[in-house]
Amino acid sequence: MLKTVSCVSILAALSAIAFAGQASAQGAVPNLAGTYRCSPEPIACNAPTYTVTQNGNVLELKAENGTIAEAKVTSARTLSGGPPFNSNGLILPDNSIQWSNGTHWRK
Repeated sequence: MLKTVSCVSILAALSAIAFAGQASAQGAVPNLAGTYRCSPEPIACNAPTYTVTQNGNVLELKAENGTIAEAKVTSARTLSGGPPFNSNGLILPDNSIQWSNGTHWRK
């Protein structure tokens, strides 16, 4: 009986530690809000500039031409952009974004 209680206590403690680690990793969302200039690399940009507003890990991407998309920060270094962009982004050390569609956004 004591052995079962000890195992349950150890499992509960390990679960709490794992959950706390996930919460702190998810809490480290980079600040990506601002205005970005799009560089075609090698794909042409749909617009020259984009404004990014951020609420937690949810981003609104608004092109100068009025196109709006939502993206989600999926880790401290990655994004997932929804329609109409449908691209994954890599957040570089300078907080610029390299998109899987071949464009690069810089502040």
